[in-house]
Formats: sequence, C-alpha cells, structure tokens
Amino acid sequence: MNRQAQAVVLLLLGGAVIRASLTDLYLNYVKEGLRPFLIAAGVLLVAAAVMTLWHELRPARRPEAAPAGADGRAGVDGRAEQAGHTGQGDHDHGHGHHEPRVGWLLILPVLGLLLVAPPALGSYAAGQAGTALSSQQRQSDYPPLPDGDPVQVSVLDYASRALFDKGVSIGDRRVRLTGFMTTGPDGQPILARMVLSCCAADGRPVKLGLTGNAPAGLADDTWVEVTGRYSDQVTRDPVNDAEIPHLDVESWRQVPAPKRPYE
Repeated sequence: MNRQAQAVVLLLLGGAVIRASLTDLYLNYVKEGLRPFLIAAGVLLVAAAVMTLWHELRPARRPEAAPAGADGRAGVDGRAEQAGHTGQGDHDHGHGHHEPRVGWLLILPVLGLLLVAPPALGSYAAGQAGTALSSQQRQSDYPPLPDGDPVQVSVLDYASRALFDKGVSIGDRRVRLTGFMTTGPDGQPILARMVLSCCAADGRPVKLGLTGNAPAGLADDTWVEVTGRYSDQVTRDPVNDAEIPHLDVESWRQVPAPKRPYE
C-alpha cells in the first residue's frame, strides 16, 4: 500500500465516521455524549488524508542549476553526482515507499459503516451476559417518582428501585417502561435494556422478569412498552447468579425500536 492508497483509505474512514456521527447511526455504538468527539476525530482523519494526497500529487520541483565552475562547465552538486553514479536518485524518484499490506484491513470498518451498518446490541447480547445489577451494590435512598399515571421510568431506574429499595420508592404507583423482549432460561419472557458506560463494547443488559399480563408469542428483539406495578418476585440470573426483579404487567403494546436503544 503506497501513501496515496493510505490517504484514500483514511479519507473513506474519516468520511464514514462523520456520516455516522451526523445521523442517529452512532447511537448504536457509543453513548450520546460522545458525538462531538466522533465528529472531531472524523474531521481530523479527513484533513490528514487531504494533506497527504496534496503532498503526494503536487508537481515535483525542478532542481536549480548550480553556478558555472572556473573551467566554464556547469557546477555539479556532490550529492547529485553521487546519486548519478549510483543510480539511487532515479530509483527513489521512480518508486514510492510501500507500507505493509495489512493496512488494507482498515477498509473493512469503512464498508461496515457505509454498506452494512451493524445493529444495536439486542437479545443475543443480553442472553450471553449477566444482568448489570448486583445485590451486593450499596443500597441508597431513592427520590419519589415523578408525577404522572402511569409514570414513565427507565428499565434501569425501575430495576434499581425494585432490587435495592424493595419497591418502597415505587409503592403502588403504575409505571411504564420500554425495552426489548428476550427469552429467559426457563422459556419465560424477559424485558431487557442495554446500558453503556462508554460504547457497545462494554454494554451490559438490565433484565426484568414479567408476571401478570406479560407479552407472549413475540420474537426476540421485539420492542414493547409495558405498564404495570411493582412485584416483589425475584429470580436468579443463570449467567452470573445475580437477582432479577419483576414487574407485574397490566397492559403492553408493541412499539418501534427507539432512536436511542441504550440507557
């Protein structure tokens, strides 16, 4: 791979990063707050590629003629004379420096972002990892739920209150949550939502067991909005043996996948 090819690959990579950052596509891979950093990184990649192409494609400067010597003949630079004798100058001029071919692998993430964008983490990732909540975490006091009936809460907020606060801060309030369906080890439906610390590489699921009028007959990764009340039922996650709280479902409806799939 010569430098011109490197610059083209770098230009495509930077363009793909900028394209993903200016749409909602980047939300499948990183948290929302990282958008400015992605845009800045993409701009720097594009700028580096453009500067490299400009440097490689600009016309070569002709060497200046040396002053005539005492014998009337044109002076010859010692380095040019040496290069003429050895042929090194012509060789360097005619052949560019090539980098290892492994650099072409950079084209793979470019094609992935431009042609086949990977989806957000879903039921498969949730089934392979244990729930992110652990009963060994320090219990803290939770503020009252906001006004509304039902009140819209995140899966993480409800699970935290149900597990660590034993539902005291929830009481008999009706709550509404949005998540995707996945199948539990016992074949029962589970409502889940992925949480990120930084990017999809560290994503972990928050899982909720469902009782009452739980959704049935839905495929994994189907997004639903459920309304219900606190349930004191708790089961164990077979992946990491952590506790999974439950929600007593009163009603539910299928919804499209949100633009921000992670919490």
